[in-house]
Amino acid sequence: MRKGLIAIVFVPFLVFSLWVASTHGPLGFLDVAGREPWAMQMLLDLAIALFVVTSLVVRDARATGRNPWPWVAATVLVGSIAPMLYALTRRR
Repeated sequence: MRKGLIAIVFVPFLVFSLWVASTHGPLGFLDVAGREPWAMQMLLDLAIALFVVTSLVVRDARATGRNPWPWVAATVLVGSIAPMLYALTRRR
């Protein structure tokens, strides 16, 4: 059930993210965050949330015998797409 819900969010979010990155560039968010205080607040909030999620991914990956570092690197590069993909590929 949980993986199905993640997949429902993951696929459209991935498609939208790819479209935005291809249209506005992979660092286009920095332009908006630099001129809009609310955009900067949201960017900082996202960074904090991704740090917390990545910490959980690292702990879970180690506990299940997976290498956590590709997931950490992927999270830095593509944001929440990486933790969602980790959750979709996680075995019990």
